[in-house]
Amino acid sequence: MESLLTSAIAGLSAGGAYAILGVCVVFTYRLVAVVNFTATALGAVGAFVMVMLVEYGYPLVPAVLTGLVAGTLASVMVGFVTTIWFSGSTPSVKAAVTAALLVCLIALGLRFTGGQHPRAFPDLIGGAGFKIAGVTVTNASFVAIGLAVALTIAVEQFLGRTRTGLQLRALSERPMAAELLGVPVRRLALGVWALSGAVTTIALMLIAPLRSPDFGSLSLLVVPAFAAALVGSFNSFRAALVGGIAIGVIEGLASGFVGLNQYRAAVPFLVILTVLMWSQRGARWDEAR
Repeated sequence: MESLLTSAIAGLSAGGAYAILGVCVVFTYRLVAVVNFTATALGAVGAFVMVMLVEYGYPLVPAVLTGLVAGTLASVMVGFVTTIWFSGSTPSVKAAVTAALLVCLIALGLRFTGGQHPRAFPDLIGGAGFKIAGVTVTNASFVAIGLAVALTIAVEQFLGRTRTGLQLRALSERPMAAELLGVPVRRLALGVWALSGAVTTIALMLIAPLRSPDFGSLSLLVVPAFAAALVGSFNSFRAALVGGIAIGVIEGLASGFVGLNQYRAAVPFLVILTVLMWSQRGARWDEAR
């Protein structure tokens, strides 16, 4: 039992990062109506800028800040493409554009970062932290969960209680009407992309030391991010938060079993399949009757 608890708690770091990524996916979808397949690839851009600067001998803090700026700018560039060039397109077309850009980003990222050779990412938040039922919770786990919760609360309060939040909701629901009423639609949309890129970069920096951190592997963390967002139906920040943490914990539990350890990467796919099947239960029940 203790070994299972240890494995579950070990998954909290990844779960916190998944929760942050899932909340960012929901944030982008709700406010600019884009299913952003490039989310984690853009965060990987910033994370790899950071680690390459560290390898060249730069101090950690300036390297982290530079990586954060790089991830933010990369996200703004993709946002510029979807906002300016495809502003009148349907959500499915925008999703297809981001999927194509994901493939391009992975190809370019692998080319410029040395292919599939893992890099030695620094552990930004080290330390044993504290103990729960005799099991040590690392500082990285605590910070990841804390950031995910803080992000969820901040986004909900921002959208519900501020003038800019009201404008963003108008942008997502009636973009043409919002523009006619004088709402700075493009500037707000690019702001959404910038914030998403910055937060995603932070999440990737936190989770990279726990993974085989080549550019492709980090970019494909979009799968657990989408699984977490799907738990919230791409609408609920809180459900995405819970979904992301749960996925990390389940992965941790799977790693505690010798026969299941090699299949833990399949957990997000199983979550996606389960949620999709559950969402169709009403239609299947009607057909059966």
